[in-house]
Formats: sequence, structure tokens, C-alpha cells
Amino acid sequence: MVWWFKCRKKVKWLIVLFRDEITDLLYNVPYLKCVTTFFYEMFGTKRCFYGMILTKVSQLPHTNTAKRKSAYLWPMLTISQRGQDMPPSPIRKLVPFAEAAKKKGIKVYHLNIGQPDIETPPAILDAVKHADIKVLEYSHSAGNESYRRKLVEYYKRVGIEVSHDQIMITTGGSEAILFGFFTCLNPGDEVIIPEPFYANYNGFACTAGVKVVPITSHIENGFALPPIDAFEKVITPRTRGIVVCNPNNPTGYLYSREEMEALRDICIRHDLYLFSDEAYREFCYDGEYISAMQLPGLEQHVVLMDTISKRYSACGARIGTFVTKNKAVYDAAMKFAQARLSPPGLAQIMGEAAVDLPDHYFDAPKAEYQARRDLLVSRLNAMEDVFCPNPGGAFYAIARLPIDDADTFCQWLLESFSYNGQTVMLAPATGFYGTPGLGKNEVRLAYVLNLDAINGAMDCLEKALQEYPGRVAGKTKSAATAQG
Repeated sequence: MVWWFKCRKKVKWLIVLFRDEITDLLYNVPYLKCVTTFFYEMFGTKRCFYGMILTKVSQLPHTNTAKRKSAYLWPMLTISQRGQDMPPSPIRKLVPFAEAAKKKGIKVYHLNIGQPDIETPPAILDAVKHADIKVLEYSHSAGNESYRRKLVEYYKRVGIEVSHDQIMITTGGSEAILFGFFTCLNPGDEVIIPEPFYANYNGFACTAGVKVVPITSHIENGFALPPIDAFEKVITPRTRGIVVCNPNNPTGYLYSREEMEALRDICIRHDLYLFSDEAYREFCYDGEYISAMQLPGLEQHVVLMDTISKRYSACGARIGTFVTKNKAVYDAAMKFAQARLSPPGLAQIMGEAAVDLPDHYFDAPKAEYQARRDLLVSRLNAMEDVFCPNPGGAFYAIARLPIDDADTFCQWLLESFSYNGQTVMLAPATGFYGTPGLGKNEVRLAYVLNLDAINGAMDCLEKALQEYPGRVAGKTKSAATAQG
């Protein structure tokens, strides 16, 4: 050891000089590779002797304890635990395969992501074009007061009574969700979410240091709200809230008044927050839309998270709203809003103009989405061993397919399959479940393409299911054809 401490600087520079050669030797010679892996696992930190010289094996598994061991050779930059834990988007992970398919000349039908093809209303784009702006200034951290006052009118039209000082403009609905988690939850706290759920809730929870506790809904009854007993069983002293998306992404399920009232009762009984994501309220086809803000007695518990993205086909505007009647929650969220200074200025002009659209504006897009839903669901259920419940709202559906693995199948569609020079891109449902192993034979489809494109996509899917090497015997089709 005395020799080592005297000579370590010389050894260090020798290693630096011949790092690639040493790496190739230790990684490619089988015996040395085994020894190296052993030492990495036993002492393994990226900063120990073996970690330093093995730049090409830095992805070997290692423990949290190993990551925290201090270096005695030389320092090395590392990624935070939060950065390592942050989940990648399961919706966008197949994009490279879609791009490769397109380079081969294959047409790809994108049913994988909720990007509407409905035209953004020209009036809201014109509002920005014609704005008389000499200096694009910061707005108030809560958003322009004129816009917030306009939103009071909008919410009143949909049966929600709020004042402008209970509304905060956010950078997309995503920031509204983050503000809700940051404001109401401590690191280590738990939120209950019925699964399958919007995949980015996982990312927001990771950012806030919050644990997601999933409870499973089932395709057989259209993904109805799980029994309240299932919620009661997972409530612990760390439980602080429930997240609900209504109408639901990814299932399209529209929660009934009875289900929303059941959520109200459990939130009051256990003193929980109800985080309500209501981005798709305009697109309800079967049944009555009920907002969490309309539930008597729950006023201090509700944090409403909203966005103009899907409502006005303005995903790129990045404008959302954070709404609550709980003044302490609002005041705390304001400090987070001040830290990011202000929401997007030009997009607020768009949002304000959107409130002035005529009442009948939503008639056409709603009718179009309903026609697409009807076509998609009928085509899916006509396929052998395929089942898709009839979604009551939004523009998503989850289907059960006779396949061995949804992730493998969705990648195969892009890598190895085409029909008449076309294929379809779907989202594996595994990314929408919090419970490992669920959703392996399910996919989410977003009916955001026109009727002809949906027919073309369904032709591809039907043919693909006939050719897929991992096809399995399908389950008996469920009798449920709508939400139960």
C-alpha cells in the first residue's frame, strides 16, 4: 500500500494514456472481463480503480452504496439519483424506429401520440399575428389578469364557479401538475392513481420525489373506477392525494357522477387532495361530464389541472391552468410560479382569444372525434381475438391484442412489417401501468387521424396480427362494449 500511494500519480497518468488499450484488454479477454466485473460489483464505483479505467463498462449494474463511495484516484462527474430514476417517455421511445421506417419509404400511421390533426382555430393564431407588441415583457407570474378574467367566463360556461385570483396560468398542463405536486406533497409522500394512467405522471412524481401507488382498473369493464375498497387498502400514513384524469388518458373512460362522488368521500374521510386532470372535458360522447370542482364539500381539497393543448388543437402553445379554491395552496404555488418568472406571453394571447370562440366551435371537432372513435372501435372488435371497450370521452382507446409482448410487437411493426408500403405506430400499454407485468397484451391508440387514415391503419394492424411471429391464442371477447 505504501508503494501504491507513492506511485499512484504515475500509475494514474499511465492509465489515462493507455485507457482505451486497457479497456479493450480487460473487457474483451473473457477471464479478465469476469475479474473486472467482479471487482466492479464488489467495490464498484465509477471512481474506483476499475471504474476509472473501464470507460466502456460504465453501464454495468451498480448499487446506490457504490455510487456514494468517495474517489481516491481522481474525481469523475456523475448523474444525480433523480436524473437516473427519471423514466423515459414510453410514448416517444419508438420514434427512432418510425424515423428509420420512413427513410425506407414506408408510410407510418401515427396512432401512438395524442397530437390532434384538427386545425388550430385561425382566430387564435391571428390574435398573435395582429397583436400590437413593441416589447415582449414578462407577464404577472400568475398570468395576464385579462386572460384570467376571461377564463372565469369560460369556466362558468362549463359549470365551474371560480374567481380570477383562483386561476394561475402555467406553461402547459404539465407545469400545473408539477405545481400541484410541489405545493401539496413532500418527498416520500404517496399519491394513488388508477392504472393505466398518463405515463408522464410518473415523471412528475419522480421530479417531486413522490411515490405513485397504482390501483388497477380492468379492460373487461371498460376501465371503470376500481372499487373504493381498493383505495382504502393502499392508504398509508404517507398518502396525501389521489390523481384522476376525466375523461381519461389513456383509456378514454368517462367517470360517472357516482364514481366522482365516491372519490370525494374518500378524500374527505382521509383528508386527501384530489388532483383532477380535466384536459379533455369538451370531448365527452356518452354520459355526463362531472368536474371535481363541482363536488360539494371538496372545495379545499381540489387542485384542477387544465390545458388548451387538446381543446383547441394547440399543443405547441404550452399554456395550461392551475385552479384551486384553497388559498394556502394557491399562495404556495405562486412562489413556484415566481421562480420561473412568467408563463409564455404570446401563447397567453392565443389562450385569451380562444375563450372568445363561438359556443358552437366544439360541435365540429367533437362530432369528428366521435365518428373516428366509432370507426376505430368497430374495426378493432371485428378483428379475430381483439377486444376494445367503447371509450366515453377524450380521443384514446386501449385494445387487447392476441400478442405475446406489446413492446416487441410495436417495435416489430416499425422494424419488420409493412403492408402495401404502410405500417402503423402504436403505444405499448405497458408504459401506462405502474404495476410491473400489466399491459403486455394491450396497446393504446389515439384516434387523431382522419377516417381514411384510420381505415388504412386498421388494415395494416389486421394484416400485422396475422403475420406477427409472437401471436398467441386470444382471450374470449368481453361482453363489455362500453364503460361499466
